[in-house]
This record gives sequence, C-alpha cells and structure tokens, in this order.
Amino acid sequence: MPALGLVVLPFAAADLNFYPRIVSSDCRCHQFALLNSPIPRGRREQKISRLKASFWESIRSGILKNSTTQVIEPPVAAEEEEELLPEEFVLVERTRPDGTIEQIIFSSGGNVDVYDLQALCDKVGWPRRPLSKLAAALRNSYMVVTLHSVSKSTGEEGNDQKKLIGMARATSDHAFNATIWDVLVDPSYQGQGLGKALIEKLIRALLQRDIGNISLFADSKVVEFYRNLGFEADPEGIKGMFWYPKN
Repeated sequence: MPALGLVVLPFAAADLNFYPRIVSSDCRCHQFALLNSPIPRGRREQKISRLKASFWESIRSGILKNSTTQVIEPPVAAEEEEELLPEEFVLVERTRPDGTIEQIIFSSGGNVDVYDLQALCDKVGWPRRPLSKLAAALRNSYMVVTLHSVSKSTGEEGNDQKKLIGMARATSDHAFNATIWDVLVDPSYQGQGLGKALIEKLIRALLQRDIGNISLFADSKVVEFYRNLGFEADPEGIKGMFWYPKN
C-alpha cells in the first residue's frame, strides 16, 4: 500500500504579516478579542486634522490608536466603489493510499447547507440549535468562510465527493467593526493547521473590505489557540460585557 502523499499548496501565510497584532479581553468563560487596523488613505485627501485617540475611542471610531492624523474624504459614488469578489482556492491537496485525491478548498463565498452545518456542529460536540435560527444566522452574516474536503477518483470525472469540514462567520456594521462567530473544524481534520488558516484568511478578507476592528469570543479551552495567533487578553483593561436572561 503506497504511503500517504501530502502536498500543501501555498496559501501565503506570509501574506498575513501585513495586519497588526490582535488583542483580546476575558469575560467569564469567554475571551473577547479585537483586531484594530489603520484606515488606508483614499485617493482624494481634502482635509487633515490632528487626532489623538485612546484605545477605547479607536474601537468606537474605527481609527487606529496610534494615528496622529485623520483623513476626511468626500462620499464615494456607488459606481466608484470596488466590490471584492469571493475567494475560492485549493489550500491542501494530498493523495490517499487508495489513489483518490483529496483537496481542501477554502471559500469566502457561496451558500452553506444548514444540514451540513448542523452535522459539523454535532461532530464537534456543540449543542443543537433550531435549524431556522441557524439558517437566519448564516443569511444575516456579513461573511461566511468555509473549508470543504473534495475527493476525486482517478479517471472518474464528475464523481467528486464534497463535504463541509470547517466554517467561520462574521457579522459586521459594514464600516468599522466585525465579530467572528462559530469557528468549527471537523475533529478528524484538527491538528493540521486548518483552523489557523481559516481564521487568518477570514481576517485578511475583512481587512481587504476596510473593516478595521475585528472581535471574537473564545471558549476557555481554545484561548491558547487564539493566543498563538497573536491575541492578547485585556487590552488596556478593556473588558467584554455580557447580559444574560435571568430565570
């Protein structure tokens, strides 16, 4: 039986060096994380004023804490705005012992089957949520990124088998802020760097859309995972606040 061959196609981890460090703060069993990035200069700078912002002010305004200038730009006509298309590419390709080829495909667009998502949630041990609410959460998300495993049999075109093995989504105000939710990777695919790649690609896609403040909530069991991605607890003492219904 031939050995398992693994070829990791370049997903440009080095490309992620362009975004600034990520910071986070703890609240109860969750971790609140924030990524704060600078606002890119527009093509038409008309007025520059001095601005000093604290960390908290930068969260509310979308302006980098260390910025000393603020660029005031005129409104951009709808036809001038550049719409970024969803990405889809092969992240990993490998040959199985039986000769079939497996590709791990990353996508930042497209629909997610709610039943496939529920099955993935079951695999990672999450409590079940109503399918109608799960569908609404997907529909109302600003961005949904996925990992699919596609198995290709040699010489059998059109007989590919595709399954959802990873997902993360983000909600946003479409201007300054985004929050990452529901980060999932199939347990049989964990430990291969796919979760790290999923989050890094999601952050990159949000930054490309000029979303500068990115937050997330992490269970205490995966706090170290996010620390290894550059997250930092309690930036300047900022705490996440939660309100829970009282029984």
